[in-house]
Amino acid sequence: MKKGKKHQQSTGSRENGNGNTQRHGEHESWKKLKLVEIHQALNSDPVDIETLRRAAVSEGGLLTDEIRRKVWPKLLSVNVYKLPAKPTKDVRENHKDFNQVLLDVRRSMKRFPRGMRVDERKVLQEQLIDSILVVLQKNPALHYYQGYHDIVVTFLLVVGERMAIAIVETLSNHHLRDFMDPTMDSTKHILNYLMPILEQVDPELHDFMLRAEVGTIFALSWLITWYGHVLSEFRHVLRLYDFFLASHPLMAIYFAAVIVLHREKEVKQTECDMAMVHHLLSQIPQDLPYEELITQAHCLFTLYPPSLLAKRAALQSRKSITINCFKAFQMSTQQQRPDSVLRRQLLRGPARGRGGLDSQLAMPKDTQPNQAANQLVKMAVWGISATLGAAALAVAQTALDWAPDFFMQLY
Repeated sequence: MKKGKKHQQSTGSRENGNGNTQRHGEHESWKKLKLVEIHQALNSDPVDIETLRRAAVSEGGLLTDEIRRKVWPKLLSVNVYKLPAKPTKDVRENHKDFNQVLLDVRRSMKRFPRGMRVDERKVLQEQLIDSILVVLQKNPALHYYQGYHDIVVTFLLVVGERMAIAIVETLSNHHLRDFMDPTMDSTKHILNYLMPILEQVDPELHDFMLRAEVGTIFALSWLITWYGHVLSEFRHVLRLYDFFLASHPLMAIYFAAVIVLHREKEVKQTECDMAMVHHLLSQIPQDLPYEELITQAHCLFTLYPPSLLAKRAALQSRKSITINCFKAFQMSTQQQRPDSVLRRQLLRGPARGRGGLDSQLAMPKDTQPNQAANQLVKMAVWGISATLGAAALAVAQTALDWAPDFFMQLY
């Protein structure tokens, strides 16, 4: 079936006996409609955060890196027109974590795209070191942990250095905050949510794991790297990052639970021995049904929220900074202006008296004015209109405020 589908996409065939062409057409229509919804949400004033969250969680996530560069900052209330300055050389001087960060980054070659030129990778590794050190320098209460670089490199590869610093700093003070304590106690507390979730869904599996005394340490690297360290396909990492950025900070542990539940038969067929069960579970499969598991994790979170699980004695001994701050953080994301408004505000700012040059330099490259690009946008809007009709007309009026690369994703 896969072969046939690939052949249809390359030849443009409209006829076959199993309906693959029709399904492909439906998928493309669904994708275009989702892109339009994301576009409308980003251009609402204030930005429609709930729609963006639903888009990030629902099937396919945010679809492309171009969209992630626009939506990820909004999910974290990061103003892309007020990004931190590029790190200077002195950020490495006398930094207590420099040597450890350097060692971890040098070992991170597998996290860079296959086939990347050595010189390009070395530049990115230097940026990765500086990005981590800048965040730690600006936030003395945050402590580096091994695995943190796996998270930072994901953002660096997608959004670039300055935006990655802004995103990671916000993330480190919220979703990742418990991992960045001086001890592992808060991280262990988060891991302790895993067994109660399993107990609610599959008491037999839960009891088996208790008898095996396997604990939860097998899921540690999953949790603290948001699976970036253990998954070989970067597209799967990005899909999970879409999901986690739009969700409660504990969603990564709910996802760990659904992975264990997905492998329930394998676990129960294993000898009830700590070493055997730990070895099985620590080897995460690379062919997981990610969309299915994301849906299941989202459902489990709704059925068994952290507030319900926290009633267990094992989870009452410690207060989580991450959990306690999340509701206020989520509320703070609701009143954001669209990028088109932020851009106009920036252009009307103090730099205008100097011809606006500083403002132009401060803009992300993909938002600087370009007449030829505007023509592409107009053509793209006409193309969308022909395909989607009324749905496209709803966004046509604001199209010129939107970066043309968004529309190019539709073709």
